[in-house]
Amino acid sequence: MTDADVLHRLRSGDHSAFDAIFRQWYEPLVRTANRIVHDPGVAEEVAQEVLLELWRRRAQLPEGSSVPGYLLQAARNRALNHLRHLQVQKKSQSVVEALHDPAEHADVGAEARELERAVQDAIGSLPPRTREVFLLSRERHLRYAEIAEQLGVSVKAVEANMTRALKQLRERLAPFLGGAPE
Repeated sequence: MTDADVLHRLRSGDHSAFDAIFRQWYEPLVRTANRIVHDPGVAEEVAQEVLLELWRRRAQLPEGSSVPGYLLQAARNRALNHLRHLQVQKKSQSVVEALHDPAEHADVGAEARELERAVQDAIGSLPPRTREVFLLSRERHLRYAEIAEQLGVSVKAVEANMTRALKQLRERLAPFLGGAPE
């Protein structure tokens, strides 16, 4: 039986076609998902969800669709979505914990304000042209060629000013960056 035959039978609601797809593709889908999530239990859930979704959407599958292609891509997407969901959960958990510990939350806020002041002071201490080039690059997101044109200087001059700015900022902010100046 060809892929087109299986797809046609699946689209018409043939349970035996779905059963054949399930038997053939369940393990490869689990392996595909497990390579991404590194959790066999979650990988099995992903494979089951993908196959269930295939059955639910069987009537909408376009003629000529590749069932294996659909299944493998859906497994990859669901596994990646699972990882994204875990990242969001971890971030929200840390925010909730910080909010429940007012002392810790205050420390984080104070540290952020101190770092912001240090960054502003460090930028303010740059020579005027160097500061101008840095701000055009970082705040206005201009490319070096655009900065050179706007200031009437060469791209090399812009590069030199950015190199100087970054070096001076690294030196001034070294205590906050966890290292000694280079």
